[in-house]
Amino acid sequence: MTRAVTCSTIDPSIDRYLERQRALGRAYRAEEDALRSLSRSLAATGSPDLNLAAFDRWCASHQSLTANVRRHRQRIVRNWCLYRQRTDPSCFVPDPNRFPRPHPYQAPVIVAPEQIGRMLVAAEAVRPTPDSSLRPQVLRLATVLLYTAGLRRGEVLRLQLGDVNPRDAVLRIRQSKFHKSRWVPLSREAGVELRRYLAQRQRRWGTAQPGDALLCHGTGRCAGYTGTGLSRGLHELMDAAGVRGWDGRRPRIHDLRHSFAIQCLLRWYREGADVQSQLPKLAIYMGHVSIASTAYYLRWIPELAQAASDRFETACGELVGRT
Repeated sequence: MTRAVTCSTIDPSIDRYLERQRALGRAYRAEEDALRSLSRSLAATGSPDLNLAAFDRWCASHQSLTANVRRHRQRIVRNWCLYRQRTDPSCFVPDPNRFPRPHPYQAPVIVAPEQIGRMLVAAEAVRPTPDSSLRPQVLRLATVLLYTAGLRRGEVLRLQLGDVNPRDAVLRIRQSKFHKSRWVPLSREAGVELRRYLAQRQRRWGTAQPGDALLCHGTGRCAGYTGTGLSRGLHELMDAAGVRGWDGRRPRIHDLRHSFAIQCLLRWYREGADVQSQLPKLAIYMGHVSIASTAYYLRWIPELAQAASDRFETACGELVGRT
């Protein structure tokens, strides 16, 4: 693949920085995208090197993004500049005091099972396009996998046919966040959805290779979906199904992963399971390094509060009443 024309002055330093960070076991894909974007900006304006004016021009090209995203990208550039400063003390280093102020992240919109049911019905009404004859089926399966297995959007997009065991309804998630791979068994209903989609895909595309994308579109050949393309389709389903939070917000795609974790916790409370002993299993299933990462997804919602209250009443209600 031919790289777009970039500023050769900083490219060697960027290459060395990325090589060093990746040697430490880090993927640094987002960091590379930001740094290559900076390099292209310098090349387009004819700037021989990075300085305050060139940095401000690059930052101005991101004004349509949120403050948190802009701050993250500017911090990426600053970290590279600090690395560069070790061998070039005179190089420019951005002042972090001029970066956008961080904004609190919005709480996730927890999606209820009945809302997902409406999304699946809405998927049946989606019309295929010339470039995506299986668009209704793709959006339906993506909704099922995101909600019932708690997968990240990128994990769904990277699934290949070789990662799927349709007989046992098990998925192999390869080298995801934290460089962790894992096996994800699906529920019985999700397994039925998966096998149905694979049959439809076989009829449409015929013989396929293990390296082909599970969710695909195209005319002459099968190509994988992009994150933007899949998100746009899922947002259309949410709009068609009227899926909104209590404050009127439409859920983000990652909110389905939050909803999966909440529904697991709610189900355990209702079944009388030992919730604390189940949390390590949930962490493994979701691909987390520790329970602390999983706890981030366990938001306190009214249904969960009621289930916990009912559990407490069953165990200690008589004692509290006597007191």
